[in-house]
Amino acid sequence: MNVSVDLIFKIAAIGILVSVLNQVLIRSGREEQAMMTTLVGIVVVLFMVIQLISNLFTTVKTMFQLY
Repeated sequence: MNVSVDLIFKIAAIGILVSVLNQVLIRSGREEQAMMTTLVGIVVVLFMVIQLISNLFTTVKTMFQLY
């Protein structure tokens, strides 16, 4: 299973961006928007990881011939 390094950098960039936005929004007194920004970041990363998990399950099914 090949995980591209680009994907890891994308996830790290999203994490850094979300954490900076979260801190800026909290300091400006917008806690609800900070929470929504964090949730959106998590959902975006989960959609990126779901494809990898799907590929993993397909590989396991193929390896053990579970059709």
